[in-house]
Amino acid sequence: MVTAFYWNEECFWHGGGNYAFTLPVGGLVQPLVGGLPENPETKRRLKNLLHVTGLIHDLAVKQAEPAHWDDLARVHPESFLHRFKELSDGAGGELGLRAPFSHGGFEIAALSAGLAQSALHDVLTGCAQNAYALSRPPGHHCLPEFPNGFCLLNNIAIAIESAMAKGLSQRIAVVDWDVHHGNGTEAIFYDREDVFTISLHQERNYPMDTGDCEDRGAGAGYGANMNIPLPPGSGHNSYIEAFERLVIPALQGYGPDAIIVACGYDAAAVDPLSRTLATAETFRLMTQLIMETAHDLCDGRLTLVHEGGYSEIYVPFCGHGVLQELSQSAICAPDPMAQTLTLRQPSPRFDNFVSSLIGEMEDLFL
Repeated sequence: MVTAFYWNEECFWHGGGNYAFTLPVGGLVQPLVGGLPENPETKRRLKNLLHVTGLIHDLAVKQAEPAHWDDLARVHPESFLHRFKELSDGAGGELGLRAPFSHGGFEIAALSAGLAQSALHDVLTGCAQNAYALSRPPGHHCLPEFPNGFCLLNNIAIAIESAMAKGLSQRIAVVDWDVHHGNGTEAIFYDREDVFTISLHQERNYPMDTGDCEDRGAGAGYGANMNIPLPPGSGHNSYIEAFERLVIPALQGYGPDAIIVACGYDAAAVDPLSRTLATAETFRLMTQLIMETAHDLCDGRLTLVHEGGYSEIYVPFCGHGVLQELSQSAICAPDPMAQTLTLRQPSPRFDNFVSSLIGEMEDLFL
């Protein structure tokens, strides 16, 4: 098995604006060291951990070219791209909501999309069994004309449209396990039947007005969108149950020729932007389950694209578990918080409550 791993140092150089956590600085909001929670350290520390354990040597490490203008324009209107490029060539700025960028931000965002695009192409052309794109900035909140939630371009949508334009795929499923609703990817493909979008997220976290399970798609795309909102406090058992009872049967019913995971790690128990209790083992096991499903449905064609995750200490261990499973490597990085997070898991009573909610969604979807 060959697992391609795409990254580029320049993506770590993406800079945001004058923010304190998620609030613009000004008035009574004081500056904060570090600025936005979306910063390069979570991803840089993941790559560092891969080197220190040696897992990096079990991956096919690759670079990529930025996505070309024509690739971006399949998803984003040219008027938006021109405005983005104009601001990027200057001092930078902000075009949407909580998605600032500095000088050169357009080129870095295009490179981030290029990592996702090349990873998917590798898998679809048989150059790799599966692939991981360490993309930054992330993409799943970005609408066609509205950067949102740290996302400047929709990396996964750009990769999908490029692959379909080249005739490499006709039917793709996106599984988004970032803790925040994948509203941008959903909106782009909402009326399409050739892309099935599934988002597993904390209910009413971000954005607070999207992600309802009743939102199933429109027109030809009705039934090709699935939202699985879980309540705050959901932990390992609830995530795995939702995966086994909802995500996998939905994929089996759809029958994609490739699967893409929007791979955010902000459902982890110590993340500052969520209130769920997933662990590194949760992410490893979800990877195992999606790999088995991809093997059964589409010859194992699976691509993971890095999205959110804001705990600098914990994201590296979650990502290492995913990449160890993806590459079937024997090299592990034991979770230093495993014992603590096992004790913090919800009570059986809460798990039973979430199980009943999953049952209601099962009746709705399946």
